[in-house]
Amino acid sequence: MATKKAAAPKTKSILNDEDKKFFEAYINNPSPTGFEAEGQKLWLQYIKPAIDTYEVDSYGTVFGVINPEAKFKVVIEAHADEISWFVSYINDQGLIYVKRNGGSDHQIAPSKKVWIHTRNGGKKVPAVFGWPAIHTRKDGKEQAPTVTNIFLDCGATTKKEVEEMGIHVGCVITYQDEFFTLNNRYFGGRALDNRAGGFIIAKVARMLKDNKKKLPFALYIVNSVQEEVGLRGAEMVARRIQPDCAIITDVCHDTTTPMIDKVIEGEFKAGSGPVLTVGPAVHNKLLDFVIDNAKGAKIPYQIDAASRSTGTDTDAFAYSNAGVPSVLISLPLRYMHTTVEMVAIDDVENVMTLIYESLLKLTPKFNFKYF
Repeated sequence: MATKKAAAPKTKSILNDEDKKFFEAYINNPSPTGFEAEGQKLWLQYIKPAIDTYEVDSYGTVFGVINPEAKFKVVIEAHADEISWFVSYINDQGLIYVKRNGGSDHQIAPSKKVWIHTRNGGKKVPAVFGWPAIHTRKDGKEQAPTVTNIFLDCGATTKKEVEEMGIHVGCVITYQDEFFTLNNRYFGGRALDNRAGGFIIAKVARMLKDNKKKLPFALYIVNSVQEEVGLRGAEMVARRIQPDCAIITDVCHDTTTPMIDKVIEGEFKAGSGPVLTVGPAVHNKLLDFVIDNAKGAKIPYQIDAASRSTGTDTDAFAYSNAGVPSVLISLPLRYMHTTVEMVAIDDVENVMTLIYESLLKLTPKFNFKYF
């Protein structure tokens, strides 16, 4: 791990009460992959005062634009969707079996409360992931939770009763867990991966507006859909916008928590600054530019090394069109793909500041050529 520490003490928070209120509402609002619309509406409402125009594509990716008449196009991007489950089978006793929508973790499911989202006017039906009591399980022969044995109980006793509630195969399921803070140090909740990123880029747009900064290029603030199932929203919108460069923000692992092998995953810690990735999809000159801005703004940062891919929307943008110079700025996250994901508040603000400072120094004359 390469970590650069800030030379100056932390300044006053850049987050105001309106920002925090929005972030809490945004996290608490379900936005499962393929069903992101309500979350996108919230995000758009927050960013509207800072943009000149916006568009929504056919699958729900939203982007606001500042200075849309400019020819040189810069993207800052995050993804809006969260992992979830689908109803896949309802048995005669009214119990519901599921399949993944994205990388949902079957091991955390038992005893969790969920919402089953029906197509009946947006009605939500409460349910729980049931599990056999410890008294009924034999030592040494216990079944571990798997995708094929976890099940939902919505209080019904027959398949017909379940269907009368509006529940059917294909209904999407999200956890009921909501936003929290811990020790005034961490924001927490489900789906900080990656609605924390969506919050960050939207706040950057508002910072530009509040500080009356004029950019010499068109800035596209992009909140993409369907990242959790293969970067699909980013693929579509990259072709639509055809940007000249892209700054992507997502989350990465805080590997200082137990049971993570640092030899394999690297060493990154929430609270130690943004993580900047080196890898084939990351443009080296753009990365050096971002590192220089971090140093200039005295922002601590950490370095990660990606192998074949970053696993983020960076890959979709970098390899789109004729190749888009792209860079990835990640937020260290504790307990990814659980309902208690946590990010350091300092890191959130530092990622905002790093993107903001980089945009102020970027020009259409930036030389992306390697030689």
